[in-house]
Amino acid sequence: MRTAQFTEPAPSGAAHWSVGDITVHRVDEVPLPPATGPWLLPAATPGVVAEHDWLRPDFADPDGVLYLDSHSFALVVDGLRVLVDTGIGNGKTRANPAWHNLRTDYLARLADIGFTPENVDLVILTHLHTDHVGWNTREVDGAWVPTFPGARYLTSRAEYEFWAAYDMDEARRGMFRDSVVPVEEAGLLDLVDVPAEGIEVADGLRLLPAPGHTPGQIAVEVSSAGARALVTGDAVHHPVQLARPEIGSCVDIDPVQAEATRRALLARLADTGALVLGTHFPAPTAGRVVAEGDGYRLAAAAVRAGG
Repeated sequence: MRTAQFTEPAPSGAAHWSVGDITVHRVDEVPLPPATGPWLLPAATPGVVAEHDWLRPDFADPDGVLYLDSHSFALVVDGLRVLVDTGIGNGKTRANPAWHNLRTDYLARLADIGFTPENVDLVILTHLHTDHVGWNTREVDGAWVPTFPGARYLTSRAEYEFWAAYDMDEARRGMFRDSVVPVEEAGLLDLVDVPAEGIEVADGLRLLPAPGHTPGQIAVEVSSAGARALVTGDAVHHPVQLARPEIGSCVDIDPVQAEATRRALLARLADTGALVLGTHFPAPTAGRVVAEGDGYRLAAAAVRAGG
């Protein structure tokens, strides 16, 4: 298998990786505040981080506080402009102060790589959490409308049906009202049954079941010309979970299943040369999974010269 290639330009640019003949771009939204790590992954203590030297300086600060980001991935595959997850969004009322009423230049960053609201063809939602669906919509004349009106928005049927039957609190209901319902009412939402072996939705683009964090979460596998990459969704929030796969998130709906899924995905990737693209991993965001002791580590992807 070919090893995926990586380019991390200056901070003003967008990181991107070559997976065979496909280029995957990271579209930055916002770094998450330092308090996110201790809340989200409480077992990932500074002591745990200190046991794994490779986590610093890229993935944790000198005191062992985790770095986490919100971003999307964008790629062109089979002639389609595809966006994987849409972050937190601008101008939305959110219970989390770090997500409330954001004002970022996310759409300008998309435009910098040739993706505009008008030309995106497919939006894949790994799951329906607030920080993965926010740019599904934007406010126009006081109403929330689909940001990408020519796109199909795709998620798993199991994910949608779980939340449809769930007794949501007001904060989550508000998120559905402003970021999911307008897409559904516009007739743009597609629900896909994702079997255990996954399902191909375009040439070289496969959805894989990744339940546990949410019941219907999916991961996204990209393959081209013998190379392969996997977008994790929230099956893996941070590289510390490679070192210690038993570390779960405080918002995992089924922690036991979430750990089993994480271990299965990491075993699928380990020592294969495949690229893992972490949905919340800070820069350098991507790398190869290498078996180490009872867990794994993230090895930097090979650097490709040029932009």
